[in-house]
Amino acid sequence: MEISQLQVTRLQFCSRFPEGVTGVSWHEWFDEPPVLYTRLMPANRIAAALLPLLLAASLAAQSPLPATERPLARELFQQLVEINTTDSVGNVSLAAEAVQKRLLDAGFPAADLFVGGPNDHKRNLVARYRGTPGSTLKPILIICHIDVVEAKRSDWTTDPFQFIEKDGYFYGRGTQDMKDSDAAVVDAFIRLRREHYTPDRDIILALTADEEGGKSNGVDWLLTNHRDLVDAAFALNPDSGGPELEKGRALSMGVEATEKLYADYVVSATNPGGHSSLPRKDNAIYHLAEALIRLEHSPFPLETNEVTRAYFAASAPLQKGQTSADLKLVSGPTPDPAAAARLSEDITYNSLLHTTCVATMINGGHAPNALPGAASANVNCRIFPGHSQEEIRLELVRIFADPSLKVQYKSDAGDLSDRGSDRKSMAPPAPLPEVFEPLTKVTHELWPGIPIIPRMETGASDSIYTMNAGIPSYGFSGMGIDRDDDRAHGRDERIRVEDFYKGVEFEYLYLKALTTK
Repeated sequence: MEISQLQVTRLQFCSRFPEGVTGVSWHEWFDEPPVLYTRLMPANRIAAALLPLLLAASLAAQSPLPATERPLARELFQQLVEINTTDSVGNVSLAAEAVQKRLLDAGFPAADLFVGGPNDHKRNLVARYRGTPGSTLKPILIICHIDVVEAKRSDWTTDPFQFIEKDGYFYGRGTQDMKDSDAAVVDAFIRLRREHYTPDRDIILALTADEEGGKSNGVDWLLTNHRDLVDAAFALNPDSGGPELEKGRALSMGVEATEKLYADYVVSATNPGGHSSLPRKDNAIYHLAEALIRLEHSPFPLETNEVTRAYFAASAPLQKGQTSADLKLVSGPTPDPAAAARLSEDITYNSLLHTTCVATMINGGHAPNALPGAASANVNCRIFPGHSQEEIRLELVRIFADPSLKVQYKSDAGDLSDRGSDRKSMAPPAPLPEVFEPLTKVTHELWPGIPIIPRMETGASDSIYTMNAGIPSYGFSGMGIDRDDDRAHGRDERIRVEDFYKGVEFEYLYLKALTTK
């Protein structure tokens, strides 16, 4: 087969942006949908020079984790899942100390392993893999939270804190969010150390507390109290992005380029109450329910930004029919409202086009035979970049349109205030070639032909802390999840066994490609 007949995935950065270029926007980088070409442009010398490497990666068989490496990866994964690291009764310090011991046993110097935090249950681990002596390159930081969201045994088919393999899946709290990636990075550190590999710069791993809730966020604490331990040229966050699968087949590699801002609000209603045998309109639960129904039927305004527009443009060729056409129609500077309305019927696209606010907890009443005199609800919002927490609090006040209701901002520590903060999501960092060249290489080696697509994280992650500290941050991992099997924070959380092992291999190959010139 001649080269001109081969279908290869376009490498935009190779043909348009020389190594070291910064300040390029995401829409410029991904300004056209990732299509398959049947020929190379004659003037594209750089892409032509890279064709043999791309060809080899595209034609090679997939590279799963070697059988000899699987036992350690599985042991690490099981150990982390079976340490309860919830905020209520768990202990993050136990997980940090367990990994510290693993790294000590692997030969890492004790001086390169820091364990510390604000209290006995919220200690973080910072591990430094030393690079070439005298290197002038700033370190790379990898941030991985090791706490997990709460899980009730009664809700699950299996014990959420028992690592179980069945029907081709690993089950347990954290198998998707994000002890799979925690184990993968630790495994890569140990594997590279065993090979006596020397990276061209230091690699820093921070395993941290309280991303999923609590008062002691580990990334924030480290940046505030030990900035020297985690200062870096850029940060990688495996808590976002990654391969999107459909029935096990990879469709694309997503990269978090920006994210929404997290905020909780408490909406409170008070009424006189009274005896339940004498129903009256003054019922705080009904009063609150009416407000929440108004919220349900009051979507926030349509919005896009350079990252979501790039995502829509790149995703359009991967879809069919009306969905494909609608994605094109919202990828321009002025999104088509009708197309956006149709896309918004899908919960994922809706969250990419709007700020979203939803009631998540409710509390009311004091006795089964009395009218409730007070009721409150927690409203959780994921705020589109560019808006502050106070702006959205005021928008909730407008939607409720009821001066008798109180709308308060709730901090991460659970404190209520009558005003939200002015904090907003940071602008997305420029896509650095030193991050994306190795990402493209390894992605095409493990998942030949899939496009790399920028995304806006519709939840929130610890990247907000590193970005606010001036460290460009990017979110992606090798852990593929079927698009219809996202169980993070949900019941019977799981990951396919082979997808976990492939994600482990991705982490090893990527760290090596990232630090080898």
